[in-house]
Amino acid sequence: MYKPPLSSLPFIAEEMSIYGPKAHQRIISMLNSGLGPLYYREHSILLEPLPETMLNEGEASPVPDLILYDNQTQTTPIIIEVCHSEGRRKDLKKVISLIDADEYGIQEGFVYNYFTKEWYRYHQGGGGLTESSSLSLLLNLDLNQFIVV
Repeated sequence: MYKPPLSSLPFIAEEMSIYGPKAHQRIISMLNSGLGPLYYREHSILLEPLPETMLNEGEASPVPDLILYDNQTQTTPIIIEVCHSEGRRKDLKKVISLIDADEYGIQEGFVYNYFTKEWYRYHQGGGGLTESSSLSLLLNLDLNQFIVV
């Protein structure tokens, strides 16, 4: 049976494609399943973890891999991007520009490279300089504790 290539379908376009290998999605799942119970059951954090969620629901906006959303202030104080070695630079630029632009109320951003198991943290007022850290000062939590590999 002939199956046409995906790109020949008229309703599928490159901009609709999502880059989400299993290793990438696994890390997002670990973070979400670790942070979720702290928010929903234990109420020990005030920010709701939401995977692959738009920063602004009223218009087209960036979609970080995981956001931590404050439902009372309707802001997103923390974003997390998950990458591999080749995507690290692009994701770091994305996090820095989103925080520095100050359009969404993001105060702290993280990039996790699942190949090298390295964390990068950037915070509001960081002047474009990241640090090697998985410690969220806003949550007072080490995010690396949720990565079980």
